[in-house]
Amino acid sequence: MERSQSHRQLFAMKQSLFDQGLLDEQFIQLEELQDDANPNFVEEIVTLYYRDSSRLITNIEQAFNERNPLDFNKLDTLMHQFKGSSSSIGAKKVKAECNLFSEYCRTGNAEGCIKSFQQLKKEYAALRKKLEAYFQMARQVGPAETACRSK
Repeated sequence: MERSQSHRQLFAMKQSLFDQGLLDEQFIQLEELQDDANPNFVEEIVTLYYRDSSRLITNIEQAFNERNPLDFNKLDTLMHQFKGSSSSIGAKKVKAECNLFSEYCRTGNAEGCIKSFQQLKKEYAALRKKLEAYFQMARQVGPAETACRSK
């Protein structure tokens, strides 16, 4: 019975990530690829995402510091990569901020880019913290209904 309650808590934790708009359907699709042969598949993909995206954040920060005026094409290219990575794990709010940043790049709005990038880093850090807690609980609970749909 305790195990069943733990699974309900895990499901509720995941559902809250969707309710807060942090994740989208892509995360569920990743979970559906997870199986007994690779029970930590989603966590491994998310770990790779954070490794790759932290490099991209550093590259974007360097691009902000490199030139005056800003190289909006370079910033947009880096953000496009970041958006693709974020989309692949279902990072909904991060992806939305990437879109806003790209729009500011297209219009040459340096102040907008800077503000959007700061907000993106906040959303990114918040999602990371919540996903780390989710995966920690998932490891404790063990395999079961982690691939069930959240609606």
